[in-house]
Amino acid sequence: MRKINIAVYNEFFHERHDPNSAKVYPDGIHSALKGFLEKDSRVGSVVCATLDDHAAVLTPERLADTDVLIWWGHVRHGNVDDEVVNAVCARVVEGMGLIVLHSGHGSKVFMRLMGTDTRTLRWRESDDRCRVWVVNRGHPIAEGLGEGFLVPAEETYGEQFGIPEPDELVFISWFEGGEVFRSGCTFKRGSGKIFYFQNGHETYPIYFQPEIQRVITNAVHWACPEQRAYRYDLGGPNAPALEGPKK
Repeated sequence: MRKINIAVYNEFFHERHDPNSAKVYPDGIHSALKGFLEKDSRVGSVVCATLDDHAAVLTPERLADTDVLIWWGHVRHGNVDDEVVNAVCARVVEGMGLIVLHSGHGSKVFMRLMGTDTRTLRWRESDDRCRVWVVNRGHPIAEGLGEGFLVPAEETYGEQFGIPEPDELVFISWFEGGEVFRSGCTFKRGSGKIFYFQNGHETYPIYFQPEIQRVITNAVHWACPEQRAYRYDLGGPNAPALEGPKK
């Protein structure tokens, strides 16, 4: 079984400008994700990119060698390089897996692939408990999670959520303020698998919680293509006929 190559994009803004975020993730959310992913026996390399260096790290060559890309962003979505967005979306269509976390729902990458304004939702920061319910027990992303699990404190998200109808709904979350949210959704774009997962606010130690790590690890396994995604070469707008010239 070949190893899974992962790239992690994290904006890395809050952890350097917000003391509360810095206390929880002193080395950045990307380091927390890399820390547990590298312990998985199926994972090969984990490369991290931040807003400061993402254009230099997430090159077409790097993406060509990436099986699954994990994306976390929040307040600097507009500063992400459009060439990187173009390259990421093209690679997803070609087969690269994509996992979008928490506020990554507002990223240029996710909104382009969804074709909708995915920023449409209710939200509130009030330390609400979050109950994540597994609604598709047979799905590989839900493996080992039973009926669900509790996140002790989380930023509240609530419906309506401006995504297209998911191909599969894996998780629904309930918040103690009364909101519910489609918190684990899968989509297919071209040959690529996409998973959106809501949990993961920057001021809570959510990415250190075993159940959350299990979800993300399961999602990496699920989104990884059986063979590394290849680049399509359609031969340009005037490609010759495959069956030869007419007689």
